[in-house]
Amino acid sequence: MIIEQTLIEFGAPSRVVHAEVGPMLIRFGVTPGYVQKPARGNQPARRERVRAAKIVACSNDLALALGVTSLRIEAPVPGKTYIGIEVPNPHPKPVPLPPLLESPEFQALAERGVLPIALGRDVAGQPILADLSRLPHLLIAGATGAGKSVAVNSLLGTLLRTRTRDEVRVIVVDPKRVEFTWLERVPHLLAPVVTEPEQAVEILGKVETEMAHRYDLLAAAGCRNRLAYNSRLGASSQSPLPALVVVIDELADLMMLAADNVERSICRVAQLGRAAGIHLVVATQRPSVDVITGLIKANLPARLAFAVSSLVDSRTILDAPGAERLLGRGDFLYLAPDAMRPVRGQGALAKDSWLKQTVKAAREAVPVDAPDPEAERFASLQSAAQIADDRLYARARELAQEHPKVSASFLQRKLRVGYPKAEALIERLRAEGIVEDPDLDDE
Repeated sequence: MIIEQTLIEFGAPSRVVHAEVGPMLIRFGVTPGYVQKPARGNQPARRERVRAAKIVACSNDLALALGVTSLRIEAPVPGKTYIGIEVPNPHPKPVPLPPLLESPEFQALAERGVLPIALGRDVAGQPILADLSRLPHLLIAGATGAGKSVAVNSLLGTLLRTRTRDEVRVIVVDPKRVEFTWLERVPHLLAPVVTEPEQAVEILGKVETEMAHRYDLLAAAGCRNRLAYNSRLGASSQSPLPALVVVIDELADLMMLAADNVERSICRVAQLGRAAGIHLVVATQRPSVDVITGLIKANLPARLAFAVSSLVDSRTILDAPGAERLLGRGDFLYLAPDAMRPVRGQGALAKDSWLKQTVKAAREAVPVDAPDPEAERFASLQSAAQIADDRLYARARELAQEHPKVSASFLQRKLRVGYPKAEALIERLRAEGIVEDPDLDDE
């Protein structure tokens, strides 16, 4: 065999003991052999086992011998006694999402899980499944065309297919404007699909306010999380709290516009959102440290890495190399929060026709003129930034009433804000007639 012969030529004799054929990959299981060491001085001749690191060092030579564009070596395969050599399948097959949802493994997860999602199939063809409520947030990264948006569409399609509007609500931020047009008028949406970055910052602030509202409900009821709160309601007239999934398709666009506000909102929701039933799915095609900051990484423990352009990007998203050797077109590495190593798989593909059928079925399940009090209440919420500004202005108005000759520098000292914010407060006070002249001395 080519693998065995190549390793023998480079001084690492090994034996292929296992092979698994997946949708896009073939993984060969290789067991290291022995080399004969000659006698030296007083030491007799002996047999020495080949080190795994020596086989890993032969990855480029194996790729050349096999004639493949990319080759990945996993040493060792978790839970196995052999080293995995993954090569592209010469006859690749896509992984359609509908059969994956009909598999017994997913059916069992859908019965016991809260927010079941199907990510794809691993190298052996087994389903890769997860419960979004247990992750509880997911970070997706990959270069353009690697499969991020397809993965997000499959995730949303799975939630719409398996959960009703009363069980899960969705907020989608789509700066590219074209990826989620199929979600138009779906009843699960808590707000229309957000396409403007300015609106996205406001929506994230409203999610913060919604999280604070849910925590007030949990504290008043004496419950630790959303599921306990819903079970305590029982047959009461109050409506249960649905899970809220916030999807951001391109984080880099938002970070370029308002990095401070976006990072603060994402970190606060990620830190406190689990008990309130709020879960984040954040995708970006530029996994650099100025986009995926240390705080964001720390609060989004589950990672889904598609093909990236460099080793630095792979270390940013996975804290380990490997994503730069992926094949693209849905080939991913999935790192669960409780896993030591990522799992390689092929992403599930949801066709547009199936997504449209899913949306049609979701619309038919809800009457056309049915009221949506949750969406109306969310639309009337103020963002966290607006609430903070109103509180700051209320304090500035109190100071203006106590000191008629208030100025911007005076507000800077008293409120501990910057000059632009203090000047904006002065202009607002002038508009309401509380301050006559902003240039008055503040003695």
